Order: sequence, then structure tokens, then C-alpha cells
Amino acid sequence: MFIGEYTHSIDDKGRVAIPAKFRAKLGAVAIVTRGLDRCLFVFAKPEWDKLAEKIIALPLAKADSRAFARLMLSGAVDVTPDTQGRVVIPENLKRYAGLEKTAVVAGVYNRIEIWDETTWQRYKEKTEAASDDIAEKLGEMGI
Repeated sequence: MFIGEYTHSIDDKGRVAIPAKFRAKLGAVAIVTRGLDRCLFVFAKPEWDKLAEKIIALPLAKADSRAFARLMLSGAVDVTPDTQGRVVIPENLKRYAGLEKTAVVAGVYNRIEIWDETTWQRYKEKTEAASDDIAEKLGEMGI
């Protein structure tokens, strides 16, 4: 389980540090891909395999299924943290997430998300402002 929020610099080589408390759970090889809301998703390999199986089982004839599969699967890369726990983020994924100098690495239970710091702050402010409405909708779903 990944929880918590950490801010890290992005170095000149495009590396972002994965927090020490996440590394053991992540394993030796992780998968980084485009996420939703303009962030990156980072999965431990077993969790990625479960998600990928669900994605490829979506109906091929549906345009939304094909689009989602392309978004998630075509941008995915294997990464191996170095001895300091940093992973290299490929240029195409850095562009997608708007990553420049500072990233927020957030644990979201079964995955890690990497956000541009400014984008994360805007997203959090918007979500926090709507928290009452969100809670009401989740209550209607039984949560």
C-alpha cells in the first residue's frame, strides 16, 4: 500500500526520487505510464499485470476502450530505481505530465502518482473546494 505525499526535485537527467517508504513495496522493476488528470501512474509489476489484463479484456469494438488502452499501454515503460531510489522519466511522459523542476510523488494505495508540483496544487485546491459534493456523490454509491 502506498500512502503519503512527497515533493522531490527533477534532476537534469530527468530522474525523480521515489520515497524510501515506497521502494520496498514497488520492487526492483516498476511500470510508469500516462495517468489520468495529467499525472503519471507508477505501478509495481504485479499490480500493473492485473490492470493490463483488465484493459486488454475491454471490448475492442468500442472506441473508448481502444482509446483508454492506447493511453495506458502505449506509453508504459519499465523503470528500475537506481541505488538512490531515482527513476528516469522518459521525455514523452515528462511532457505529458508537464514535469519541469519539481514533482509531487503521491501514494494512492495501489499505485504511485507523479505530478508537476503546480498542477498538483491546482488539482488539490479544486478537489478540496468540491469535497462536500464529492462526499455526497460517494455516499450515494454506498461509500
